[in-house]
Amino acid sequence: MRFNIALLHYSCPPVVGGVEEIIRQQASLFYRYHHPVKILAGMGDYFKNGIEIEIHPLFSSRHKEISKLQKDPLKHLENLHTYEETIFEILKESLHDFDILIAHNVLTMPYNLPLTMALHHLADSRLISIISWNHDSPYFYANYPPELDSEPYQILKSFNPNITYVTISESRAKEFSQLYRSKPKAIEVIPNGVDPIRFFRLGDQTIRLIKEENLFQADLILAQPSRLHPRKNIELSIEVLHALKQQGKKAKLLLTGAFDPHEAKTVQYFNKLNRLAEDLNVRRDLIMVADYTFKSGEKLPASRVIMHDLYLLSDILFLPSKQEGFGIPLLEAGMIKLPIACSNIPPFQSIAGDHVLYFDLNETADEIADKILNFLESLGPARWFRKVMNDYVWDNIYHRNLVPLLNRVIKK
Repeated sequence: MRFNIALLHYSCPPVVGGVEEIIRQQASLFYRYHHPVKILAGMGDYFKNGIEIEIHPLFSSRHKEISKLQKDPLKHLENLHTYEETIFEILKESLHDFDILIAHNVLTMPYNLPLTMALHHLADSRLISIISWNHDSPYFYANYPPELDSEPYQILKSFNPNITYVTISESRAKEFSQLYRSKPKAIEVIPNGVDPIRFFRLGDQTIRLIKEENLFQADLILAQPSRLHPRKNIELSIEVLHALKQQGKKAKLLLTGAFDPHEAKTVQYFNKLNRLAEDLNVRRDLIMVADYTFKSGEKLPASRVIMHDLYLLSDILFLPSKQEGFGIPLLEAGMIKLPIACSNIPPFQSIAGDHVLYFDLNETADEIADKILNFLESLGPARWFRKVMNDYVWDNIYHRNLVPLLNRVIKK
């Protein structure tokens, strides 16, 4: 299902901050999966096509009048409630067509009490499903201001059964459970994520390829930037892909080289590779980038930019060539610290020395697959790269955590 989702914080990009960056990433993520998205904030500005931004100064952590009243809140409680009612009406109007509001930190931090109070009011009114996304609380630190133990700041410790609570780590969940005096299961843990699309500055065509081929869900991606020629030994690459699949790995082989459709031998070799992949039942995991057609029927344009993007997404450069004059991909992989597995032919040895994994061309595909897995397991950065890609990429968090959360919240 597609839900109308609003995100709320004191400020949003281009204001710089950790929570502001999470707002940017979550908004972009929801938009990418076709949810209508709106951001509500006290400060900030437009930053992405398709994402609506509403700036209401009363939501800011720096609103001068509210900040002044909060210095002695009991003395100015009536004025604070007046602001609460004003903010409540703004929220009610702004969220009229929305299903879910994700409020980041504004229910846990002491920077705008009327906004916090208005959100509890909104939750109790049952006008919209509210998720409190809790990053932090001043009560977790020994030197928090003593006035936070007095009314009306106690609302920051209040657990509201009409609000769904999410926090970013198991340790934070324990802290919030103690703060709210709630059951641990009442606080759901969903980690912060990383967006490779933005971090790597991936191109639009790469993004389409990632989505259609589920590249973010792979366990292992091999990149082979080789032309379709028998001396490139692509048959072995397909056999190794099959061996990896037999070991239970969700592996992908990115074969980037082009072929000449007007040259009979090249066409024959291309057809031979496709038949081999079909016979080994790995055709869906073999991505021939130069011949790739999107589901829409459009061809993927050949581009060095695409090749660079695919290097960044891969776990290892795989070069099983029988013969080479040099080996430029070895240098390109070195530039981005991509591990390399290659045949032990003299040109590769002279270039790469003892900095890569070598295999003999007479070794079986199973033996080479084992070597690759053991090699990557021995490399801490390679293991961490794959863990981050599997566990902390926002797209995977979306499918694993966010979709179930959104469905539960709406049902609740």
